[in-house]
Amino acid sequence: MAAPKALETIGKALHAQYERWLPRARYKRQLDPTVEEVKKLCTTCRKYARSERVLFHYNGHGVPKPTPNDGIWVFNKSYTQYIPLPISDLDSWLKTPSIYVFDCSAAGMIVNAFMERIEWNSSDASASSKDCILLAACEAHETLPQSSEFPADVFTSCLTTPIQMALRWFCSRSLLRDWLDHSLIDQIPGRQNDRKTLLGELNWIFTAVTDTIAWNVLPHDIFQRLFRQDLLVASLFRNFLLAERIMRAANCSPNSYPLLPSTHQHHMWDAWDMAAEICLSKLPQLIANPNAEFQPSPFFTEQLTAFEVWLDHGSEHKKPPEQLPIVLQVLLSQSHRFRALVLLGRFLDMGPWAVDLALSVGIFPYVLKLLQTNAMELRQILVFIWTKILSLDKSCQVDLVKDGGHAYFIKFLDSMDAYPEQRAMAAFVLAVIVDGHRRGQEACIHVNLIHVCLRHVQLASAPDAQTEPLLLQWLCLCLGKLWEDFPQAQVVGLQADAPAMIVPLLSEPQPEVRAAAVFALGTLLDVGSVPCGDGHGTDEDCEEDEKIKAELNIVKNLLQVVGDGSPLVRAEVAVALACFAFSHNKHLKSIAAEYWKPQSNYLLSSLPSLANINCSSTGYANPNQYMHSGSALSSHIGPVLRFGSDSIATARDGRISTSSPLASEGIMHGSPQSDDSSQHFDSGILIKENATNGVINCPRSRPLESAMYSQLILAMSAMAKDPSPQIANLGRRTLSIIGIEQVVTRTSRFSGGIYQVDSSAPSASPNLAGLARSSSWFDMNAGHLPKTFRTPPVSPPQNNFLTGLRRVCSLEFRPHQLNSLETGLADPILGSAGSSGGSERSLLPQSTIYNWSCGHFSRPLLTAADDNEEMMARSEERERIALNHIAKCQHSSMSKFYNPIVSLDAKFATGTKATLLLPFSPIVVAADENECIRVWNYEEGTTLNSFENHDLFDRGISRLCLVNELDDSLLLVASSDGNVRVWKDYTLKGKQKLVTAFSSVQGHRPGVRSMNAVVDWQQQSGYLYASGEASSIVLWDLDKEQLVSCIPSSSDSSISALSASQVHGGLFAAGFVNGSIRIFDIRTPEMPIYTARPHTQGVERVVEIGFQPGLDPDKIVSASQAGDIQFLDIRNQTDEAYVTIDAHRGSLTALAIHRHAPVIASGSAKPIVKVFSLEGEQLSIIRYSSTFMAQRTRSVSCLTFHPYRVLLAAGAADACVSIHADDSYQAR
Repeated sequence: MAAPKALETIGKALHAQYERWLPRARYKRQLDPTVEEVKKLCTTCRKYARSERVLFHYNGHGVPKPTPNDGIWVFNKSYTQYIPLPISDLDSWLKTPSIYVFDCSAAGMIVNAFMERIEWNSSDASASSKDCILLAACEAHETLPQSSEFPADVFTSCLTTPIQMALRWFCSRSLLRDWLDHSLIDQIPGRQNDRKTLLGELNWIFTAVTDTIAWNVLPHDIFQRLFRQDLLVASLFRNFLLAERIMRAANCSPNSYPLLPSTHQHHMWDAWDMAAEICLSKLPQLIANPNAEFQPSPFFTEQLTAFEVWLDHGSEHKKPPEQLPIVLQVLLSQSHRFRALVLLGRFLDMGPWAVDLALSVGIFPYVLKLLQTNAMELRQILVFIWTKILSLDKSCQVDLVKDGGHAYFIKFLDSMDAYPEQRAMAAFVLAVIVDGHRRGQEACIHVNLIHVCLRHVQLASAPDAQTEPLLLQWLCLCLGKLWEDFPQAQVVGLQADAPAMIVPLLSEPQPEVRAAAVFALGTLLDVGSVPCGDGHGTDEDCEEDEKIKAELNIVKNLLQVVGDGSPLVRAEVAVALACFAFSHNKHLKSIAAEYWKPQSNYLLSSLPSLANINCSSTGYANPNQYMHSGSALSSHIGPVLRFGSDSIATARDGRISTSSPLASEGIMHGSPQSDDSSQHFDSGILIKENATNGVINCPRSRPLESAMYSQLILAMSAMAKDPSPQIANLGRRTLSIIGIEQVVTRTSRFSGGIYQVDSSAPSASPNLAGLARSSSWFDMNAGHLPKTFRTPPVSPPQNNFLTGLRRVCSLEFRPHQLNSLETGLADPILGSAGSSGGSERSLLPQSTIYNWSCGHFSRPLLTAADDNEEMMARSEERERIALNHIAKCQHSSMSKFYNPIVSLDAKFATGTKATLLLPFSPIVVAADENECIRVWNYEEGTTLNSFENHDLFDRGISRLCLVNELDDSLLLVASSDGNVRVWKDYTLKGKQKLVTAFSSVQGHRPGVRSMNAVVDWQQQSGYLYASGEASSIVLWDLDKEQLVSCIPSSSDSSISALSASQVHGGLFAAGFVNGSIRIFDIRTPEMPIYTARPHTQGVERVVEIGFQPGLDPDKIVSASQAGDIQFLDIRNQTDEAYVTIDAHRGSLTALAIHRHAPVIASGSAKPIVKVFSLEGEQLSIIRYSSTFMAQRTRSVSCLTFHPYRVLLAAGAADACVSIHADDSYQAR
């Protein structure tokens, strides 16, 4: 062939080969071009390409080698010779983005020159250099292969015809070379874009192999840039990997910029060789018989199996699965798609790290395109995969809306044939789509997402419906995110009567559902509207505004859950009330100013009406019995007032409350009429106004609105004194919005002649952390979802008859937006929040329930947690130990209790108030009246931990209880004011974390200065019983963190002792201040089931009451302050005791009843501890003296038995803790 003809042929072939890859691109070739022609070519291509990438392919066979200083060679127009073209000129004409291919000897010289140019111009070329890519045939010192085994332009052939080059090279090295005609390779049937043909399948396999090699070798950012952003670049670099493999066999090393690591020996090439051999072995038959049935290669099936094996044994800490790019390629095949999606779902479920890997390999466009399919069998797994993706990367919401993907999930959410947990995932996806994304909100509004969600809220919350908590939770969160800062959606929701449908969810048993419902209701409160904010409106104008009426109704319902047992719920209530306070701050400031004016009784007279609460469903007595008249209240309410800048009046703290724990229509902690300077806070209220004369210029609301605003202020004040530091902080921030600053003084401890602020106070912790819920999200018997896609319980419930093992619903509540309680003052920024404005609105407290709930989907859902088996094994072992010790206790003959194990000096400032022995480790916990808690190992005599229950002024301990004793136990600390706090990791020094906190008893009797709360925990039922200076006994379900009922005590006297049966759930005993006792059983409608007054030696309060050891729930033991201990059988229905012990005449201070051993112990003010059998026989008497205990020995303040061993812990008023055992005691 003549030279000119050959040159033309080469140019056409190269043009055709590139055109096959990108048929729509514009191509222009120049044969032996001059400098001017190259310049014109480059500038013209850049002009047409604009910001797109330009390919420059230089085939330099037969021209001089590039030199370090010159660059490539082009034809001289004047003479028959070549002249150099500097790489700098070429780069300036072509600009970026661009990709260069240099197929010539010493091509690496060009790459080196380009890199030197970048170094010289690093200041302005760093950004553009990333958009410039170079591929060179060999290194700077190498010459192109001259062997007849390869074509002359082997590098170009690899880049443009990779399948033919790969097969020819493989055939020359395999056993096929002896019988396969190489010319048949050019006759491979099929099309490259048809995977059901031999050529198409080979191309598909080649793409999968090269992608896999690149993803496993390259850094992920380089892989994304070269293999996922540009089809042309991706194709060239896949083929470049082949060129490196082939040309290295000829001692030639292709080069590139950016530089790639060597891949020619990667083991995935072996997989390609095997697939190529299988395909080539079929080639003669397919060519001879074009109608022969095509048999697909087993390559993808085998790779999916390899990926499945990795899923069975792999983890985050092992090497990632190298087959992940192949799994994505398989998604293109309908025959493999379902299996690939299932395996991909399993992989994504392994955690955020797996989702990140899948996104880095390029999963997004694949699964986005699959949303356009209507295949029913793919729906649930696609929803699951998108759930996992969006749990990590919210930014995908934009592309989902752009491609109309939201409609797919709305349709799935609305399909009743899908399981509830699957529809919950769809609701999650939709919530992410509308989260802070106005286009997403608008798109979902147009397809009626609000009505779809509300319809399913109604269906799921129907009385006869099988409730799925996760679905309800995410329906509410989805609605909330749709309404958030979107007035158009809020109007649609209010027109659809959304509040009426959501309010019933406020009583759901799951705190997550309740919190989500509060969030949804709160987002309907339009922060942007400030009624009468300009001071020119009238009451009539506001009342005519339907939006305002709806908001007032929402707030009225939110006040029902101010006293909810879950911090998660209360936090959302505080956030919602803050939004309302921001919009209505003028009215609220007016109400607050009048409320706290000593000379005004305008609001005080209305307070009794604020406490009219419908408690019929919970068994509450009339709460008005706790309320004084308005005139009686005025003398007790008088905080610090600050009107304007210089008018200050001081008075005692007003603690604001009504009497019902339901916090219904204004129920709060504490009570203004029962103020006690030793209760709660050493606190006051600062009211800051921006008015020039200290007068609030806002028209007075009508009485109905005034009552609502009054209740709101009461609620915010109560939240400012919440036992949870985070909720208290939110409450103070909410008060500051209406210009009220609650001043809280941190507790100081007197030590060494000076006062020290306790730095170990738990409130310094920025979050409340706890264990995951043990109750399952899903009822596994509710449907027939295959195990692969159905979410199992987070932690399966365990049927241990010994304790029930019911966990507290410990919420991993992490409100990151909240400030930690570093000071006792209200938020310094919001402290002056008397005026509204855009900057202040941005400082409103933010909801945390949505982000917190999203964490559920980022954790593994298809498999149980890794520690479940370990936890169950530990529980079973502890149960075995417990049963063994119980048998020993029940059959042991009680002997003398003269064996002192240890005496510890607790160094308490106020004496030991409560003790607790842990069941499976030699640990004792003690607390003093200041609620300082200390933990010791009594066998080693070492202190394990010491911390304060809280740092508030009002202190006093009531009881220590152990929750979940067979598992990772939690320490429940009940304070005298009725506040309950639950701690985890309390035995680890400085590691204690607050799991939950709530007020168990709210409001007390008139004329009583303190609550004097008493509580007891019942492990079998998961119930906490609480009472005190009140006329009722409050029953809380700690698993649900919810009030179960309020049982009237049927007595005018206060309760001084409570004891729950550990044998029968729902059975408990109460002892009263007047010496009477009552037994209650919540399983029966008539309560109490037994009433007696066994203590007849005057009117002496019951110090302690409890059920006798063993499984007989009908026998109780009661001890009074007079010193007598009475044994009663409730079946006799008489006051007469069958055994009476005159233990301590007039000075009994403590009583302990062993849970299983037939022994009780009592303590007195002498100080003496006596141990008795159940027949009344005195077994031992322990007299404390200065040689054994501390020198200033005082009365015995508390006694506690070990739950499964015969051990007795005694605490004394002089801060000593001693532990005693019988003669059979053996150390562990």
